[in-house]
Amino acid sequence: MASLQIEILQIPEDANKAAAELLAEWVLPPGVRNVMLAAGNTPLELYRRIGSLGLRLDHLRLHALDEYVGVPVDEPRNCANLIRRTAVEPWGVPPEHYFSVSSDPAEAGRSVLDHERRIEDAGGLDVVVLGLGQNGHLGFNEPGSTRDCGARVLDLDPISVEANRKWFGGDHAPSRGATIGMKTLLSARRVLVMAYGLHKAAAVKAMILGPCSSSCPASFLRDHPHTTLFLDTAAAVDLLPELDPK
Repeated sequence: MASLQIEILQIPEDANKAAAELLAEWVLPPGVRNVMLAAGNTPLELYRRIGSLGLRLDHLRLHALDEYVGVPVDEPRNCANLIRRTAVEPWGVPPEHYFSVSSDPAEAGRSVLDHERRIEDAGGLDVVVLGLGQNGHLGFNEPGSTRDCGARVLDLDPISVEANRKWFGGDHAPSRGATIGMKTLLSARRVLVMAYGLHKAAAVKAMILGPCSSSCPASFLRDHPHTTLFLDTAAAVDLLPELDPK
């Protein structure tokens, strides 16, 4: 627990501001190379803030964390295209320095294995940005994922499928995902995690106060030497019961 730093701020806006300040410190040094980014709704404001700072970040190699399997490769909301639009381009990272996973069911398995191998060959990840799933997942490492699991395609929990349906506005509801494994995530030198809203409170409680086990893959980060978790007071309600998240 001592290695996990928890930052609790009143509202997501404040948490995103603090997270952006920390992430800028982490990615700006020229010695930092390999950065992995999560897609989805939670990190978008963080990415926007980094882009607005006008930092020189063309030394970075950005890697997508995961991908929805079965969603069209040209769908703007899939992970590859979302990260390209919200981080790669506004951060000024050269297109050839961006690496993602194919959402094509025929290619996803090989693609994600190649993706993880590329990261390993490059010396591992310097920084990872993650959102915390409602069931404690990181990427598509669903409950049951071990701390040494590798890249793979897997069936998603019903709660994740429903979240996917909402994300795509009912146009898609992918039930399979391709993800970088926990082994690679836990090997990253620095990890930034975000969780906002009352609907994330149970996952936050499991991550911080529950058993450190595969039932909540995010709990493995408690043993990571350099992880910072950003929360708003709603997500932290079970950590700070004296606060009213409303």
